[in-house]
Amino acid sequence: MRSRYKIDKVDKQILQFLIQNTRMPFTEIAKRMEVSAGTIHVRVKKLEEAGIIKGSSLEIDYERLGYKFIAYIGIMLTKSSHTKSVIAQLEKIPNVTVANIISGRYNIFCKIRAKDTNDARDVIFKIDEIEEVSRTESMISLDEIIDDRSRLLTNIFM
Repeated sequence: MRSRYKIDKVDKQILQFLIQNTRMPFTEIAKRMEVSAGTIHVRVKKLEEAGIIKGSSLEIDYERLGYKFIAYIGIMLTKSSHTKSVIAQLEKIPNVTVANIISGRYNIFCKIRAKDTNDARDVIFKIDEIEEVSRTESMISLDEIIDDRSRLLTNIFM
């Protein structure tokens, strides 16, 4: 069913509401769309079964939790074949919030969040200690300007 499902106008409207607020009750969506809550429930279930909706997310303000320091780490490996192993190790470091396998100078590029420079140093040292890592290069974020996963989705469904 995943590859055959076609999104129609109703599905797009439902997705637009959920993009704006993932916690919006189905009854509220139904009221705004002037359809039954059962219709919304069935449609969302079909979107989930089709793999279009993969759950909902929680937006956290890390700064309010004391994690104000953001850095990006380019990771070079001893061999590209060690990528999966290194990713598995990075998953064990909670401060690594994003990791991408990339082409170019680095094998892996990741984003870390830390309380301050000392905390970030400790995280970077943990990454450097991974056996298959040959070296890292760190870039400090001065200010995170755009962090909005819904902008593209909103554009897709307009």
